[in-house]
Amino acid sequence: MQNILILVHPDQVREEEKFRRIFEPMGEFVDELSMFYTALKERSTDLILVEGRFPGINPGIIRKIRMRAPLADIIEIGRNGYEKSSDKMSLFDGIIDISEGAETVAKKVNRILAQKSLLKKYGIIGLSEKIRLVAATIERIAPTDISVLIVGPSGAGKELIARAIHDNSMRADNKFVAVNCGALAEGVLESELFGHEKGAFTGSVGRRDGLFKQADGGTIFLDEIGETKPDMQVKLLRVLEDGVFYPVGGDTPARSNVRVIAATNRDLNEAIRDGNFREDLYFRLGVVKIILPPLHDRREDIIPLLYYFAGKEGLKGFSERAVDLLLRYDWPGNVRQLRNFVSRSAALHGKDEVSVSDVEQFINEQGIGPQNLPVVTGRTAEEAGHELIYHALIQLGNEIKMLKDLIIANLPSNKDIEAEEHEMKRTPVNPRGTVSEMERELIASVLEETGGNRKEAARRLGMGERTLYRKLKKYNLA
Repeated sequence: MQNILILVHPDQVREEEKFRRIFEPMGEFVDELSMFYTALKERSTDLILVEGRFPGINPGIIRKIRMRAPLADIIEIGRNGYEKSSDKMSLFDGIIDISEGAETVAKKVNRILAQKSLLKKYGIIGLSEKIRLVAATIERIAPTDISVLIVGPSGAGKELIARAIHDNSMRADNKFVAVNCGALAEGVLESELFGHEKGAFTGSVGRRDGLFKQADGGTIFLDEIGETKPDMQVKLLRVLEDGVFYPVGGDTPARSNVRVIAATNRDLNEAIRDGNFREDLYFRLGVVKIILPPLHDRREDIIPLLYYFAGKEGLKGFSERAVDLLLRYDWPGNVRQLRNFVSRSAALHGKDEVSVSDVEQFINEQGIGPQNLPVVTGRTAEEAGHELIYHALIQLGNEIKMLKDLIIANLPSNKDIEAEEHEMKRTPVNPRGTVSEMERELIASVLEETGGNRKEAARRLGMGERTLYRKLKKYNLA
């Protein structure tokens, strides 16, 4: 049974029969903020409906409600002709228009509750539409045996999604086996996946079953599949096609009935273009593709995740200013980094509330990812905006000064310039011809200067090594 609280002005319920008829069967009416906060403290709430014209509603109050019920959707109740203020209502998760009628409103509420049920079922914490789409996809594909490719950055929760698929499949009673393909050398990975015969290599004193055999009847999760080499990809493709593989050092085929779920944090389309990943394996793995976005692209999930992990760690919570700063941070390490932050806070502060200074210290210690503008509180929106711009201009000025000093420090002397001009006259680059011809001549010249060192040549040309390799092949310079 899901709990719904409805924050509404008392006159609304008394004066409008239609309003009462629509919402009375759904949940409990509360007409005072103090009573509303008490109700949130005393019970678990799945959905909060807030009458848009309730007196005094502002982003600060919505934030307080969010912090008291971090896993609940907060939906505005509006009506035909009611203009939603983007500034005032920016923290709502959606709007329900009661002028659409009781049946339509009930369908919308039930849809929200159904989405929340799926998230709970699969152990996924969040409120964003992107994470709801992930849960809906799992619901459709989990009962099948179809191969799945999960794409998302490191730390976003790809293994959690893979386990959710397995745990809700027909294979749930059998093993779920996970392996990080990027953490093992190619020879070791082959032995881990397919097993080996006695004497297959130095140190193999006995026969050993690989992970595909151990997962027979269950699911194998191949994390960081994009790190595998082409030879290994051929063997994986065969297993996916007919379940057949050969243990290392063996000449007798083995068979395994497994469901394969793969994951990557790389752009496999680029790897295919570069010749580093087989296109046929990509299509065989990605029959269904689940996109798991980075945390900074689904900021609605930050508060639910913070309070979920805080509850597991016994942490009291976070100050409002701390939450503000945490919402502005980009979380380059995604959910894993957020979980580590909560664990760190629990270890350092026990059951105390996490303050904004604690968050600032944590962010300063990270030393990675985009820097965030300072949080300005206690001012009007215009004053806060001016102060943020002021801080940004100071930072930009400092960076320009540092760049200027660096350029001056590395300017060549007159002697160096004369020598360079003499060298250019001696071995000029032909200015005539097409752009492709000029590019080919430039690449050939830089390769000659670097003695064929492609890594150094790519650095001097200002391009990636893969791009250089493509151009070498294109211009027959390889």
